[in-house]
Amino acid sequence: MSKISKEEIQSEFDQKLRESMAGKQDDGRPLQPDAEIRQTAEPGDAEVLPVSEVIPVIEEQIRIDKQVIETGSVHIAKKVHEESVNVDAPTVHEEVSVERVPINRQVEAAPEVRYEGDVTIIPVMREEAVVIKRLVLVEELHITKRMVRTHEQQQVTLRREEVNINREDNGESRPV
Repeated sequence: MSKISKEEIQSEFDQKLRESMAGKQDDGRPLQPDAEIRQTAEPGDAEVLPVSEVIPVIEEQIRIDKQVIETGSVHIAKKVHEESVNVDAPTVHEEVSVERVPINRQVEAAPEVRYEGDVTIIPVMREEAVVIKRLVLVEELHITKRMVRTHEQQQVTLRREEVNINREDNGESRPV
């Protein structure tokens, strides 16, 4: 008997496997649950090898796939509310009061601007036409500065956001 190669054994195994899947033996007969073992010998063979039916052992395998299914959704809405409010905004401004103080006195030279506390004194001069020219202090301006705080009502717009969230599950809407 000739040697059987590994490829021939594999090929025979594959063929038997295909046949078992089809439910038939290679001679066309349906598979028997208990196959007999026969011995065959060819002339000139030195030894007799047992020949048996091959019963394939088949294994099932499973392949699991995942699929994404939408079970719900979320809708988000945002509203901006505006409201007008009155606010008290402190403001600062300066007011100047001018007091005229008559002097009408003759001076040799023009006096300088001077300060007495928060009062600024500005001399006002005039020249008089006389045969003799003299300088006469006519008046002084006494200027007082003071800070005045007032409160004014102003219209201010304030904004506020409001968020509403709804979730939809299987066609059913509910707030979140």
